[in-house]
Amino acid sequence: MVAVAALSTGVLVVGCGRSSQHPRAGATVTTTVAPGSPSTVAATSGAPLYCHLGPCLSPQQYLDAYGIQPLLDSGIDGRGETVTVAAPVPPPNAGPTDIRQDLASFDRTFRLPAARIEVVTTLGGSASPWLATGEEAGDLEHVHAVAPGATLRVVLIPSNVLQSAANATADMLAALRLAISETDVVSISWSLGEHYFSKAQVAEMHSILLSAEAHHVTVIGSSGDDGWFPTPRGWGGQVKEVSLPASDPLVLGVGGTILTANPKTGAYISETAWPDSGGGFSHVYARPGYQNGVPGISKTRGAPDVAGDAGGVGGMALVLTGTSGGEPHLISPPGTSSSAPLWGGLAALADQRADHDLGCINRAIYSIARSSSYHNAFHDITTDITTGTDGYPAAPGWDPITGWGTPNAQILIPLLARFTNHSTT
Repeated sequence: MVAVAALSTGVLVVGCGRSSQHPRAGATVTTTVAPGSPSTVAATSGAPLYCHLGPCLSPQQYLDAYGIQPLLDSGIDGRGETVTVAAPVPPPNAGPTDIRQDLASFDRTFRLPAARIEVVTTLGGSASPWLATGEEAGDLEHVHAVAPGATLRVVLIPSNVLQSAANATADMLAALRLAISETDVVSISWSLGEHYFSKAQVAEMHSILLSAEAHHVTVIGSSGDDGWFPTPRGWGGQVKEVSLPASDPLVLGVGGTILTANPKTGAYISETAWPDSGGGFSHVYARPGYQNGVPGISKTRGAPDVAGDAGGVGGMALVLTGTSGGEPHLISPPGTSSSAPLWGGLAALADQRADHDLGCINRAIYSIARSSSYHNAFHDITTDITTGTDGYPAAPGWDPITGWGTPNAQILIPLLARFTNHSTT
């Protein structure tokens, strides 16, 4: 079980536990998208790839860089798992794309297997369930590249979600409640500073996440793209803070890096901290047990926990039929909207490898990172290219911009899968 205790400061102490069945979701439409014949522009290891903004990596090269390909070659591809994302319905003037065409073209271009997509229309409406923003397409293509056997599930959010802080907080809670149902993994690529949420909303979010953990659902959250001042769209003064849901101790918070890989082979070369990666220390949650004794952690929850490529140029190519005509495309920078679904896909691989859903993996991540396996299972990010907006430096071990670093999945995933001690922390 999960222990929750309120401190006199109003900060919460939380740990990871586990307990069974997924609750039911709302109205859902489903399709399986066949990729068709391979495209002539397909890029696999051995050929540099260029997108409209500059050099980029094919999914195969991206998988090689993070040590994922050996897992896929051994049959660990996410089959039997479902990964859920949340995305807004695109407004009519947003140049929306059709997610079915995006996935079909992406798979055809890069010789990936057919994608199975489920769309939950309870909140966003069912008029045009397949219309998508670049955010949704990017989320699903990253997850599909990493875990091509997993079912892709989308919870649609009303298009006016970003019109106000009140809309954003209410819709995030409603979407999260739907997202954790009938799934194995949830990957949330958007976030909002802690101060926008009332105490009641923080408690409601945590209650939702407790339900996720009780049903063995792993929840991944991006740490945000605005450094340590995640105040968007003029909604208020600048507040140095971290963002929810990534700062909740039941969520694996994911920061951003800039990946450098061999443009021909995809072999990992190096990474630096992405300067706009969100991170820092919670004003809501006290330090969870799994962070006790970690150098650099304060008395409150530190985020992020891990990281992945967020820098754009040099990152993984996407295909957006509505804007790129089906050609390899980069969103620059994609930010932590690309690093979160990387870890969403990895969690699906770990579940399959373990033959059961792992639920909250934070304690396992910290145990592995503090063991002799750390430098084999992770790329420790210790350099910055600039101070950027985060203000926290990358450092050896855990730091509040890249967490423990990025995955070497061929080592990390088997370690996660073998982690079976789920006692309260």
